[in-house]
Parts: sequence; C-alpha cells; structure tokens
Amino acid sequence: MAARSLWRSRARFLAVVGTAACGGAAGAAVAASDDPATALKLCTVVPVRLARDAATAASIAFDYQYSLLGLPEGSEERSRVKHEVHLRSALKLQELCFKNGGIYIKLGQHIGQLEYLVPEEYAKTMRESMLNKCPVSSYDQVREVFKKELGETPDKIFTEFDPVPIASASLAQVHVARTPDGCKVAVKVQHTHMTDTAAADHATVDLIVNTLHRIFPSFDYRWLVDEMRESLPKELDFLVEAKNSEKCMDNFRKLSPHIADYVYAPKVYWNLSTSKLLIMEFMDGAQINDVKTIRKLGIRPSEVSKLVSQAFAEMMFKHGFVHCDPHAANLIVRPMPSRSVLGNKKPQLVLLDHGLYKELDVSTRTNYAALWKALVFADAKAIKENSVKLGAGEDLCALFAGILTMRPWNRVIDPAVDHLVIQGSESDRSEIQMYASQYFSEISELLRRLPRVILLMLKTNDCLRAVNNALLQGSSLETFLIIGKISSEAVLEAKKYETRSLLRRLCVWLEEMSVEARLFGMQLALWLLQLRKALPW
Repeated sequence: MAARSLWRSRARFLAVVGTAACGGAAGAAVAASDDPATALKLCTVVPVRLARDAATAASIAFDYQYSLLGLPEGSEERSRVKHEVHLRSALKLQELCFKNGGIYIKLGQHIGQLEYLVPEEYAKTMRESMLNKCPVSSYDQVREVFKKELGETPDKIFTEFDPVPIASASLAQVHVARTPDGCKVAVKVQHTHMTDTAAADHATVDLIVNTLHRIFPSFDYRWLVDEMRESLPKELDFLVEAKNSEKCMDNFRKLSPHIADYVYAPKVYWNLSTSKLLIMEFMDGAQINDVKTIRKLGIRPSEVSKLVSQAFAEMMFKHGFVHCDPHAANLIVRPMPSRSVLGNKKPQLVLLDHGLYKELDVSTRTNYAALWKALVFADAKAIKENSVKLGAGEDLCALFAGILTMRPWNRVIDPAVDHLVIQGSESDRSEIQMYASQYFSEISELLRRLPRVILLMLKTNDCLRAVNNALLQGSSLETFLIIGKISSEAVLEAKKYETRSLLRRLCVWLEEMSVEARLFGMQLALWLLQLRKALPW
C-alpha cells in the first residue's frame, strides 16, 4: 500500500515537472520567435491535436481488439461485428478530421478514394462527408486575410460581398462578390489556420504514419505523406493555382483544339489575386454528380461522361499536365451556347480548383498511354511490359492492372469487347472489397513501388471513376473506347516522332490502320448493344 502511495506521489511529481518543463520550453519558444503570436498558437494547438490523434487511434485499436476477441475467423458473427466496428471507427476518424481540419481533411478525402485498399465503410463515410461538409472560417477571419493580403477589407474592394461562403474545402472557402464594374466573381479565401499549422500538422501525420508502419509493417502509407509534403506548399499558393489553370487551357488550345471549346477554366483577376486570395470569374452550372440538374439543363449525362473521359485522356496521354483532383466538387457542367443535337444541348466542362497538377515526362506519359491501350485491347503481353516500365514489377503487374480497371485479371485479359465495363452493382462493389481485403499487403507493396506521379494518376483515375459512376451508375464501353482511341493516338505519335527510316514509318502506319480497325470493330459492337437495348423484344 505504501509502495503504491509512493508511486502515485512520484507520478504526480513527474507530471508536475513534465508540465513545467513543457510549459517552460513552450514559453521559451514563443519568446525567441520572430512571430510570437503564431508561435504561441502552435504551442497551444499542436499538443491538443497530438492528444486528439492518440486518443482516436487508441479508441479505434481497442474497439477492434475487444469487439472481435474470440469470434471465429470467417464466421457470420465476426463479419457482422467487423462491419459495425469498421463503421464506428470510420465515424471516429471522420470526427478527428473535422476537428483538426486542413491536412487531416485532405487525408480523409484520399481515404474516401481508396476503395481498393480500405474497407467500404471507411471509403463511403469519407467520400460522403469530406467534400461538402468542411469547416468554415468566420467572416472576421476572412477580413483578416484580406487586410494582410490587400490592405483593405472585402467591403472596400467589392460593391457586394456575401459573408456566408457558398462552399468550403480543406484549404479554403469560396464567397460570392461583385466588382465595381458589375462583374460577379468567386472569391477563394485560404483558411487562416492553414499557414500557422500546416508544417506542424504534416510533422504530426508523418510521425503517426511512420509509427504505425513500424508496429504494422504491412501498413505503409509513407508515400502519401511524401506526396503531401511535395504538393501541399503548391496548393497553398493560389498564384500557382492561377498559373496552372491558364497553362491547362493553353494546352487544350494548342494540343487538343478539337475539344478546346468544350473545356473551360474561370478567368483569373490577377490584380486582386495573391498567394492566399484568388479572385475568379463566377461560374453557373450543375455539379457533375447532380444528374437531375444536368438533365434539367437539357444535357444528357452520357454526353457529360464522354466529355470528362475525353478531356482527362487528352491531359494524361497528350498534354502530360494533369489536373489531379477531379472530384465532383471541382467539376461543373453547363450548356454550350447555341449548340444542340436533336433538342439536347452539348455540354461544356468547367474545371475548378487547379491547385494540384502533375507533369508527366515524355517517357512516363508514353508508357502510361501504352498501358491503357493494352488494357482496352486486352493485350496481356503489353500490359506486363508497360507495367514493368512504370515500376510495378513483373510480380505485381496483374494487381496494377486490376487497380487501374477495378477488374480481376481474368476479366482484364478477356477478349470480350466489354471486358472492362463495371455495372456499378452491389456484386461489383463486393468483388472489389473482397480483393482489397485479400491482397492488402500486396497492394501496399505496389503503392510503395510506384513513382509518386503514377500514384497521382491512380488518384485521378479513382476520382474519374466516381464521377462516371454518378453519371452512369457504372462505367460504359464508350468511355473505354475514348480512352483506347486517345491512348493509341499518343503512342503512335510518339513512335512517329522517334522513327526515321521509311520502313519503320510504314510499320507505324500499318499499326495505325490495325488500331483504327479494332476501334471501329468495338464501336460497331457498341452500336449493336445499344440497338439491342432499344428494341422492345
């Protein structure tokens, strides 16, 4: 009893000393800082976030350990309980992301797109909450950003400024305003806490991910932390975002003039924009997953799906400069003025949020195009060759193909014309989750091996799949026809550029004819399928 009392008194003494030491260190850091207010904020906010992280991680770990204890592997009872624990844990993680904000919401968005790696409960919870329910900065905080960046408050710069944001994301929120000359604009304002806590949050997440990897070696998300370390500073500089939007449009005009009119980015007001404020032309239209509104605008969702596939295939396979965050909140659809076919208006795709772009060098771009060409044509040999060139290795090339297409290997190499089409049914989703669970360690190893630029292409691919699923309730053969056509064009263009001899040029020309014939055959099969569906029998 005396020993226990002594231990308690020592523990209290150590706690007091530890608190005093931490407080003294924090006080010294604040006093020595060039910006005491920011240093004080960091010293008070970061420990709270770390404690919150630790508490959430411990709660989730204990829930799994306790709830599944003694339940036989493979039993119905274990599956039911595991589903409940997944759901509870996903909600705890969601709450943590919302409380901490910023980088944590970015991580939540990533998790929402990793259907092939995390349980469905996590992916669904994050996907449904992280895009449209992000924390909002107060109007006083918005005024503070304006004062720091432009020296004036919003009411002095604009004739109208709505203090209530129309949208809030992980890094910023958007307000509607009107300039003195009467133009309606969208005003993107960076959250004030991002600048103060971004570096500390990144260090905290880095520590957690590395600690989890040491305890559970198969849990290796270090690539995600590395990618965020590289991309976040660019995303936090809105002038980089503005330049990206102009470069993207310039690429379409120069390299893809046939669809340049159908892809649009809002005009930037450079005289009012800074690294933390971005003033753009306001865009009216329907969010890309709002099928009901798209139809009301006189646009067919299938036409929108084709345009999205075409625009991003051009970026990936021809431009080598890719918008890597095309989730539903960043894509708007509006009717093309005075263009319609049989009463249906042609869609125009408006690209928002140009903060996250990735450049593909010529070799990577060509190999990635060749891989997608092989996937569309079910060419097993070319799939393996190009997977190896992109870093997947021979042993994981089938898994790489499966992650890109969300199809098992036997379907990937099936010669059937619709071998890659996903119906979006419950059985399709169950199959994906089964493979994710079965090959978790192999998927983690593949993600560790692949270059970060390809990891960003996987993220882009996941976003586009979600968009297509919302528009079509699955994928369509026409989408893969578009991907097959544009990837083939990119591969053949690269071969033509490298070819010098007449004989080689003849070989490339014959290959081009062969590709055209195969694509025509697939198009014919598509028309027959559509005809069969349309006929009443």
